[in-house]
Amino acid sequence: MTMKPLINLGKNGLTPTFVSGVADAIESRELIKISLLQASEETPKTVGAYLSQEIPGLEVAQTIGRTVLVYKQANDRDNRRISNEIAKL
Repeated sequence: MTMKPLINLGKNGLTPTFVSGVADAIESRELIKISLLQASEETPKTVGAYLSQEIPGLEVAQTIGRTVLVYKQANDRDNRRISNEIAKL
């Protein structure tokens, strides 16, 4: 996957601000990559589970190393590029 991480998680951890940023980004893009920096004490599994709990409909698509790829269908039909492609399959 050539997508670059859109959001980095550092030493501040899983804060409401972090969750809000992920929610905003996922609404406009549907699929985002989150990179866990070395300063982060969280694991990719913990981050994925926490985000899935905090953002209804969010799914962890993949984890590789310290990177988490998450997906959620956009509420706004204009932002549904990926989900429209998936529906065609």
